[in-house]
Amino acid sequence: MSKIEVNKLHTLTGHNDCIYALTEGCDPRFFYTGSGDGMVVEWDLDHPKDGKLIARLPHSIYALAIDPSRNLLFIGHNFEGIHVIDLNESKEVWSIKLTDQAIFDIKIFGDEAYIGTGDGVLIVVDINSKTVKKHIKLSSKSIRVFSLAKDKRQLAVGLSDHTVKILDLSDDFHPIANLIGHTNSVFALSYSPDESILASAGRDAQLKFWDTENYSLQENIVAHMYAINYLYFKEDGNLLVTCSMDKSIKIWDATEKKLLKVIDKARNAGHGTSINKVIWSSYQGNVISVSDDRTISIWKIEAN
Repeated sequence: MSKIEVNKLHTLTGHNDCIYALTEGCDPRFFYTGSGDGMVVEWDLDHPKDGKLIARLPHSIYALAIDPSRNLLFIGHNFEGIHVIDLNESKEVWSIKLTDQAIFDIKIFGDEAYIGTGDGVLIVVDINSKTVKKHIKLSSKSIRVFSLAKDKRQLAVGLSDHTVKILDLSDDFHPIANLIGHTNSVFALSYSPDESILASAGRDAQLKFWDTENYSLQENIVAHMYAINYLYFKEDGNLLVTCSMDKSIKIWDATEKKLLKVIDKARNAGHGTSINKVIWSSYQGNVISVSDDRTISIWKIEAN
């Protein structure tokens, strides 16, 4: 792949605290952000300047997840539990108290919600009955991030004990693999769209690629100066984006495992502080990033 051109399209403001959570909507024209001030905002990529407040909670929010089949937004409310918003009505329809810990990630699969907590517990919630089905203690350290391989029916879990654990969703969360290699907390985790690769990254600033056939390590790259907070594959699987505490976003060739572009403050009027989440929108193919600087940036990325 040759040259990557980057243009900053928008800087969106409105949050009064660091933005920690970001997810694409059921309709990818919309995306949602959550922040340290407990605000959850809906944004429309066709009218990006007009954010719509859809929830305000007492504690900070690190995790958001969409349930596409029911058009629901799950909010991880730190030190409490989950709040569920009906996106048709833009109102809360139910909530459940789960934990006195931080909630770092949520994933939805079928009729279940997987919630990862600061004390290393995977909580499985039945969405239809709105009840807790299972508590699975995976570690004494935090669960930081999940990634789902829906076809393989596997759940990858990144933890602060430096490991990535692979659980079999067809066999009652039976552990398939325990990936050792990171030297600090794992913050970022994503299966490639074809599920052949699992990419992981974290506080050790290393980006690792694992072959999901046997979960052997394919490649290890010292990818950033400081912690990598999140990573995300483009829909076609050819490109990967990472974001970091070092205030930069990097675009990678996912096949060749090569760095293609650095987006930062000096070169692209990027974020001035840690970048916490990044997604590659499937709506117009733009990259969306959120930061401790309380802003959201929308980037046009063109590969020539």
